[in-house]
Amino acid sequence: MAVVTGILLLLGAWWMGPSLFGSASAEGERRIVDAKVTDPVDCATADAEETVRFRLNGKIHKGLLSGCGHDQDEPLSIALVDDPTKTDGPVRVALAATEPGVNDLRRPVGLGLLTLGCVSGGTYAFLLARGPRAGLV
Repeated sequence: MAVVTGILLLLGAWWMGPSLFGSASAEGERRIVDAKVTDPVDCATADAEETVRFRLNGKIHKGLLSGCGHDQDEPLSIALVDDPTKTDGPVRVALAATEPGVNDLRRPVGLGLLTLGCVSGGTYAFLLARGPRAGLV
């Protein structure tokens, strides 16, 4: 019974899809582009924002990155938060590695941990159902 319950839990988790362990962004897919830091900021300032420069559709845009500690002209991979074609000024961007999504290790690690939990629970239930063994210390 414990094995069947564990298998049903795993199938239910797999059926729920990416939203179980790593939800996709509410706004949908965000565009990932390469950028360079044009105005680095020291990390001593609160709410530091660095300025980055990136190319999109053959046009160069400026972006505001909430972060600090990068070097001048350091290459970064960013995710566009706002649409640069709808504004003339700098747009909000985020580091691509910190954007929520399903292209990271959260889903496989979560499913692996769930599998280990099911196996451990099944083993414990088996040991409880078997009872104590005679002759073992």
